[in-house]
This record gives sequence, structure tokens and C-alpha cells, in this order.
Amino acid sequence: MASKIIFFTVNGRPEKAEFPGDCPAQDVKDLFRSAAEAGPHDILKLYNPKGNITNISPGLEPNSSSCCYKLEVVAADCNSAELAGALGFDLSSMEKRLQGLEKRILTEAGDAPAVVYEMKKQVDSFREKLESVEHLSWLGLFKDLSEGTHKPSPFYHKRTLHKTRKECEHVREKFLQMSSLEVSEEVRQYLKTPTFDNWQWEDAEIMVLLQVMYTDLDFIAAFNIEPAVLQHFLFEVYRRYNNIPFHNFKHCFCVTQMMYGLIWLTDLKSKMDSEDLLIMLTSAVCHDLDHTGYNNAYQINARTELALRYNDISPLENHHCAIAFEILEKTESNIFRNLSMNQYKRIREGIIKCILATDMTRHNDILNKFKSILTAFDFTNKEHREVLMMILIKVSDISNEARPMEVAEPWLDCLLQEFYNQSDVEKLEGLPVTPFMDRDKVTKPSSQTGFIRFVLLPLFIELANLFPCLEQHIIHPVRKALDYYTEMEKALEREKVIRAQSKEGTQCPADSLTD
Repeated sequence: MASKIIFFTVNGRPEKAEFPGDCPAQDVKDLFRSAAEAGPHDILKLYNPKGNITNISPGLEPNSSSCCYKLEVVAADCNSAELAGALGFDLSSMEKRLQGLEKRILTEAGDAPAVVYEMKKQVDSFREKLESVEHLSWLGLFKDLSEGTHKPSPFYHKRTLHKTRKECEHVREKFLQMSSLEVSEEVRQYLKTPTFDNWQWEDAEIMVLLQVMYTDLDFIAAFNIEPAVLQHFLFEVYRRYNNIPFHNFKHCFCVTQMMYGLIWLTDLKSKMDSEDLLIMLTSAVCHDLDHTGYNNAYQINARTELALRYNDISPLENHHCAIAFEILEKTESNIFRNLSMNQYKRIREGIIKCILATDMTRHNDILNKFKSILTAFDFTNKEHREVLMMILIKVSDISNEARPMEVAEPWLDCLLQEFYNQSDVEKLEGLPVTPFMDRDKVTKPSSQTGFIRFVLLPLFIELANLFPCLEQHIIHPVRKALDYYTEMEKALEREKVIRAQSKEGTQCPADSLTD
């Protein structure tokens, strides 16, 4: 097999390693260890040219001197005895015990059971994730993402809360370059569906898609919105969403895209006037502006500036509204600047009502109000329309589970990361820990089954009672998601029981498992 030549740097010093394609993994590691002048117990870390942690193995891709890997010695002379003391257990003893267990399984069963192969597959998958993912916060390890041109981690770890000027200008330049391009009819139709996959689009492209929504709903002509002003408004909105795991600019887009899809699916253009539609779309765009990743309960318990400013009444939602109208106060980003005073007043009131409706402490009140008018719902009744608008933004805000699983599940991972971050801070600060955010008590499936069963489905079902066409678009996917997480929860429970039984009934002294 042909040799591979790998170029890399060690503390800024250029190095080169050559090894056969079939070289054993340990020999490859020894080559790098030698180049780094590292001892046998030193820990090395290798980054690929994009800045991602990668595995030192024969599978390394050949590169060039202009596109180097980066090798770091991150810990020196870390022998197993020191690690045992640091971690509180003897690694070598554990390795021997595992080897003994594996021998026993092969001797007694003749072949490893399927469950062992499945576990090995999961370990390999986990190893691959460790080697490629940029956020390793749960290990206490962080990478500096401020350097390089690689795509930022979707988890936003170790980045500044607020976007840097350089970051914003880069995205703004790309957005303006693309803003005049014609978006295909295929994409325009896809944009109207709940199956839209946000993960395939960069921030600049997302702004183009938001611009398409304002155009295709005829807002540009109806409200005399100048294209340059709309672009500046969308950029300012992008700039004021923070680098946090969930309540970020991509979440803003998902909520807006779902609202846009619901408008088309339910043919609201023929049932409500353009001002109402403008209120709903703009509310979705602005509904989480400057969210810092900590919910209202935290704001109130920690007595933050926001909680004090708004007297503990929907501090976040009031803040999102304030930031929205701060953007709209600037002439260059005021998409409402050509409206009459009465039009502006009505739209401002509507946006405030919609954004405040996203406070989940008001969920039952709004849902009960909607249920009370549902049987006699009248689109000509202003109060009825206002309640419907609040229901629509609520549905859009928590609609991820109505999307395909491959789109929805990464969002759940992001949400749990934000939740866990908050509960960690609450514990550190001695504040009441929000129960559904506690990483020690909440699992991925348990976080969803109750939420879907008691919050999502009751809300979605009531909206589908008014618009039966939504049954297939949002109810069916949510029921499938409930089944998926229910099965996952049962599997975790079974695993817990098996583990407990194994611990109680089959525990053996470590030395009896080794030869």
C-alpha cells in the first residue's frame, strides 16, 4: 500500500511524517509522539486544518505543507497511576477486568452476543463524535473558535454571547451579494412546508429566504417597504440574536418559516388582511431578540436587570419587544416608515401582543380563550383574530416536533444543552433549580414525552379543529415523535432495570474474572 505523507505543526514548528497506508495505529501515534518529543504517557491532541479534533490513525487524510494539521501536547507524563488518583479509580485494573469479561463471553457463548456487537457499534459511533464535534463542554474541554475560517459550531460554545463586528460584517456582505439573486420556484414551494430543513442553510442564505417571505406575501408593495430598508432590518435582527445553543437566529428563522407555512397551508391570505399577516410574520422574526439563554424563572430568581426593569412580568418577552422596536426606531431599518400613524399603531400593538403571548406562563389562559371562541369563530371579529394570531405564534414557536425527525432531533439536543447550562448556573448560584432543566434528573425522551402529550398535542389539536387540513401537516408528525420518544424512554427504563439486576445478582470479585 502506498505511503502517506502528513504535514503538521508542533508549537508553530513545521513537521512532516511518512508512514505506510497499512501502518498499525500505534506506530502512527508513536511517529507523532516522536515528532512532538513527547513521552509515552503524554497526551496528544491533533486538529485537522478546519480546527476540528481528529484521531491520530492510519486513516488520516494526506495533506500539503500549506494545509497543515496541528499537533498539541495537552498533558505531560499522564501515567495510569496519576490518572487513577485524579479520577478516583484504577484504570489498569478496570481494563484487566473488561478483558477477562470478554474472554469469558467468548469461551462460554462461542460467539459474542448481538448486544455486544451493538455496544461496540455505539462506542465506535461515540468515538467518531468525540473526534469530530467541536463542543466538548461536558468533558470540561473547549476549543477556541475565534480563529480560522471554518464553520462555527452549532452549539456556540466558547464564543462571545454577542456576535462580533467581524462576524456580522462577513455575513452582511454575503447576504447583500445574494439578496438580488432569484430564488428558484422549487425552493419557494419548499419554504411553504413544515418539512423545510433549516440545517442546510447558512445565516446569509436564511436572510435571503426571510426576504422571499416578505416579497411573496406581497408586503413590499402593500406597505411600500423599500428593499434596502428590509435588508437592513433583517441584518439588524440577525445581529441581535445571540450565540446560544437554542434561542438563536436559526430558531428565529424556524419559527418564522413555520408561521409562513401555516399562512399558506390555511389560506390565511383570503381570510385575514395584510396587516394581520405582517404582524404575525414580523412578530415571529423578532420574538426572541437578544435572548441570553436563561428563562424567565431564572431572571426572576436571580433578580436580573430585566426582571427588575419589567417587575417580574414576562421580562424576556418584554425585552424582545423593546429590542424589536429599538431596531424599528432607526430610519434605515424601519420597514414600517411609510405607513400611516394609525397603521403603525395597530401593527405595533399587534406585535407586542403576539410576542408577549410566547411566554409559556400564559399558555393555558390563551389556549382556553381560543377554545371558548372556537365553535363560533368569526374571521370578521377583531378579538377572535387577535386570539388566533397569538395561537399561531405559539404553535410556530414550539413547532420543532412537527418537522421531520432528522430536523427536529438536533434542535432538541440544542434545547437540552441550553437547559442544562441554566440548571448548572442555578446550582452554582444557589438558586432554585428549574426541574425540567436539571441534567441529573432529565433525559432526552423524558423531556419530550410529557411536553408533547400535555402541551404540544392539546395546542395543535385545537388549531387543527379550526383548520382540519393541518391534521396531516402537524398532528401526524407530532404523534410520531411522541411514539419515538416513548419507545426511547421505555428502552432506557429496561436498560436501567437490567443494569440494576446485573449489579445485584451477578457481581463478582474482580480477580475472579481475570486469568
